[in-house]
Amino acid sequence: MNTKAFLILLALFALATPMMAQGTGDHGTNWVAISSGFSMAIASGLCGLAQGKAVASSAEALARNPGAAAAIRFALILGLALIESLALYTLVIVFIKVV
Repeated sequence: MNTKAFLILLALFALATPMMAQGTGDHGTNWVAISSGFSMAIASGLCGLAQGKAVASSAEALARNPGAAAAIRFALILGLALIESLALYTLVIVFIKVV
């Protein structure tokens, strides 16, 4: 490609960018909804990892000390409820911000 054609193409690309940027403003992207979806996905994923770690640790604790099953079970259920509340709080915030 010769230099003259390259400069013409470069000028066209430079001039086309501002023309394409003009819009009516009513077709904008709803970034709040998109970021809310990502935050819900991250919160749910981390809750799943935390719950898996809690169940694995409680199974190991039960295997090491079966006599403390009641205390371990209570701590496990309390911990799982607190972990799950993170996802529920995130879901509530998503509904408040998006709707």
